[in-house]
Order: sequence, then C-alpha cells, then structure tokens
Amino acid sequence: MNRLIVTLCVCALFGCASNQSSSNATKPASQAAAQPAASAKESPSMQLGNFSVSLAVKDLAASRAFYEKLGFRPFVGDNKTWLIMQNDTCTLGLHQGGLPRNSLTFNPGWDSKCNTLPEFTDVRDIQRTLRERGLSPNPAADETTEAPAFLIVTDPDGNPVIIDQHVPKAKK
Repeated sequence: MNRLIVTLCVCALFGCASNQSSSNATKPASQAAAQPAASAKESPSMQLGNFSVSLAVKDLAASRAFYEKLGFRPFVGDNKTWLIMQNDTCTLGLHQGGLPRNSLTFNPGWDSKCNTLPEFTDVRDIQRTLRERGLSPNPAADETTEAPAFLIVTDPDGNPVIIDQHVPKAKK
C-alpha cells in the first residue's frame, strides 16, 4: 500500500513535469524510439488542476501518525473526519467516513497550496469535454451555475476520479 501511494505521487510529479510539448523529430533517435507514437485520434490534454490521492481511512489519527513518519505534514482539515497532508509536492487527502474508496482527486482552480489561480479550466468545461469523449460523470457538476462544483468519473477498474473545484468559475 505504501509503495502504491509513493508510486502514485511520483507518477503525478513526472506526469505534471512532462506536460511540455516537444516533437520526437527534434530529439536524438535513442530518445525518439522510447516515446510512444502519437495516435491520430489523440485528444488534446486537459488542465485538471492540482492533484492528490484521496484515501478512505478507518482511523484518521492513526493514518495521520503513519503519514507523518513518511514525512507528510498536516496542511488543512478539520482533523476529525478529514485532513490534507503534504510532503513537498505530494498531497494526500485522508477521509474518515467521507469516501467509499481510495480515489484520485484533481482541483481545478487551485495550485498545490490551495491558492486560487487567475486562469484555469472550469469543472463544467472539463465535464463537457469528458462527455464529448464518451465519459459519463456520476454525479455530474451542475452546469447552470458558476459556483464551486465537482464531478466523478470511474475508470475501467472501478477507481473513482474526482474533479473537485472549490472556487467559483474564473471570470474572463
């Protein structure tokens, strides 16, 4: 379990760092061969926001103590039913009784310190793109508002992916 969490954090870090676009044509052949070929149907990337792993825990205090031993520090939370912890750029959400399963969470509109970004892709725009790509959020964000909102999609293995925007839609 610990190895999975650390692996997810590392993957998230490298995934965020690899958002720079460059073509294989400008890379040495050895690097180009290691890159998978882009599909003709490849969709443009979406800006999903700050990433964290949300864990459904049985005992918040025990989980907090465990993750503190791994170098995580409390960041925000009520310390009764939920707590957000960080270790450098890795973020864990610990949720006692609030989540049915461990989940991946993205927060449009926030940086890693929960500061509101001046520009970001609104959760309702993300939802429209997901629907265009054949995914059905359940629950879905209310597209008639500009208020904070969230949606959940489930991957093929049943893992929830939560896109949880805590700030109102950015003004353009």
